[in-house]
Amino acid sequence: MDKTLTLELVTPEKVAWSAPADFVVLPAFQGEMGVLSGHQPFLVQLVAGEVRVTEKDAVTRFAVSGGFAEVKDDVISLFAETAEMAGQIDAERAHQALEKAKMEVAKPGLDPEQLAAMEAAIRRAQVRLRVARHGKGAPSSDQRQFE
Repeated sequence: MDKTLTLELVTPEKVAWSAPADFVVLPAFQGEMGVLSGHQPFLVQLVAGEVRVTEKDAVTRFAVSGGFAEVKDDVISLFAETAEMAGQIDAERAHQALEKAKMEVAKPGLDPEQLAAMEAAIRRAQVRLRVARHGKGAPSSDQRQFE
């Protein structure tokens, strides 16, 4: 491709990632969406899910837990509550969080707010596990360090 995008992934603490990309897949509220260079400007709500960034033949995967993304002038500004690169996810910890949340959901008498929080925790843990699993054994996409 002649033109590339720039992905800027921002969490409340820092700019977690800023790099060029040929193609980016976002976990949008109404389903996954792909973005190529020249995409029309838009703003989209994100859900807990996987962000896939393709640059040349390498794919970098991130687990994000909601937020929103803006695409404008070949720059994707992704603002996420949390973001973890696949290789940095502690799968055992994510598995423990998933099991704990499942046990909480099974308790009788949860009010709707507690139930929603536990269901969100389950979704986040499932995303983290899926991203970690897909990231294992995959060739390193880049030598840059995810901060």
